[in-house]
Amino acid sequence: MSEVKAKHPKGLWVLFGTEMWERFNFYGMRAILTLFMVNSLMMKEEDAAILYGGFLGLCYLTPMLGGFVSDRFFGNRNCIMLGGLMMAAGQLLLFFSASTFSTNLSLANTLMWTALGVIVFGNGFFKPNISSMVGSLYPKQEKSKLDTAFTIFYMGINLGAFLGQTICPYLGDVEIAGVRDVHAFKWGFLAASIAMILGTLVFFFLKNKYVVTPDGKPLGGLPSKNDASDYEEGEAQKAVFSTTALIVSIISFVILFFAIRYFTEGTNIVKTIIYPIIYASGITLAGLIISDSSLTKIERDRIIVIYIVAFFVIFFWAAFEQAGSSLTFIADNQTDLNFFGWQMPPSMVQVFNGIFVFAFALPFSILWDKLREKGREPISPVKQAIGLALIALSYFIIANNVKDLGNSGLLGIKWLILLYLIQTFAELCLSPIGLSLVGKLSPKRFASLLFGVFFLSNAAGYALAGTLGSILPSTGDKFLKAEKLGIDLQAVLDKRITPTPEQLELLSQNQISAENPVFVGFEIHNLYEFFMVFVVLTGIAAVILFLLRPVLKKMMHGVK
Repeated sequence: MSEVKAKHPKGLWVLFGTEMWERFNFYGMRAILTLFMVNSLMMKEEDAAILYGGFLGLCYLTPMLGGFVSDRFFGNRNCIMLGGLMMAAGQLLLFFSASTFSTNLSLANTLMWTALGVIVFGNGFFKPNISSMVGSLYPKQEKSKLDTAFTIFYMGINLGAFLGQTICPYLGDVEIAGVRDVHAFKWGFLAASIAMILGTLVFFFLKNKYVVTPDGKPLGGLPSKNDASDYEEGEAQKAVFSTTALIVSIISFVILFFAIRYFTEGTNIVKTIIYPIIYASGITLAGLIISDSSLTKIERDRIIVIYIVAFFVIFFWAAFEQAGSSLTFIADNQTDLNFFGWQMPPSMVQVFNGIFVFAFALPFSILWDKLREKGREPISPVKQAIGLALIALSYFIIANNVKDLGNSGLLGIKWLILLYLIQTFAELCLSPIGLSLVGKLSPKRFASLLFGVFFLSNAAGYALAGTLGSILPSTGDKFLKAEKLGIDLQAVLDKRITPTPEQLELLSQNQISAENPVFVGFEIHNLYEFFMVFVVLTGIAAVILFLLRPVLKKMMHGVK
């Protein structure tokens, strides 16, 4: 292979830049979103965590719709442009929400819900299509380079995340004389909107010149203009869903929705409506795709591998996405944020993940290349099992460091930084590898749709993250607030005293719960028990996925 052919196509760097600005927009907003909900819109932390999980879940549910619309009607390019503009508009609505809450809280809440809805659909059009285009840049004989390509692409994601998680908190999470300026959040949201506009412009002006096939043909155009030569020999070019399969899918979705809702506790609309929609959609779409009568046995086996891996990915994201909810609340309420003499804003602690990914993505890419050259590269599911094991380790370490904090002790920021370092290694073993795996195993006619399915596993993970984030027990600030109100919160939680109705009202007004959270029948008394939930979930998932490797390797039919 010549030196030119060995290089990655220039289109990868265009997609890198586009995704970088989009991730600035998304992660910058994410860094301050829950703090805005709690401090400006006066939500309880539990409700903010649930809404946060539902929002992220819907962001990864709508790629199913975006993938379908792209494959059938608009094409990748048009969907990326539409999605980018919608997300920029959504961030502007958040800016207006953060500008009006002090004079009209009801309007601010309405604008916030509308903004999140617009961002959800914008993300749905954008995300599966740009990922699909990365895989399409490479000719059939160079598909082995996809792990490296997606790792480079992932650097763009995390460079954007680093910029967003630095600039948006710097502008939006501001303290004046030791008191948070709740009016500053709007500037963080405005910066996120500007970043998304920049990303959309990068793609618009450079797509025709660089985002092309090795033969120079434009990628991601209208589906009606697809070239049959782009498909494998003997591969079907269109999905074939029977009327019966479509009807069964609709009925299955309805049954699953009500079944999941039946087992969902509480009255929160996000938990009782949005979460069941996410879970039911994922299962239904997976069943519909596998029912396609044009699938060969090899194609069906490979799709099943995607499904199995996607299931285990749920537990990874459920643990990883505590960054924007419970870990942010812990950073805000029970962490010493002194970083080499500088008092870091709590929303900015997440930035270490982006820093570490950008620092280590290339070394991980080189590692996979070296192992491949020596014939020792593990198959993708094994890499992902390693990622799950690493995230379990990160939570085990943090669990043991919060064990003796009590109600007033502060966690050293170095332990959160270490957690993000280990979780970064976990992410690099799992997320870009998962994207690459979908690109390698998907039949071309299902490429965007199967990326949508894979993102549905993220959606389910984020929904689970919201549920798990809502079981965060009371942190140090809650005990201090209760003490100022003349209430011994620890005695209330231990049920040594029964609070009066007046005391319960005071606690509620100050966003303090009078009961310990419960998860699957177990009461969570402290942060140690909270973090051990993640150790158990991700640890078990890692072991099971690793044990499945011989079966998955066989079903992948030669794809690594």
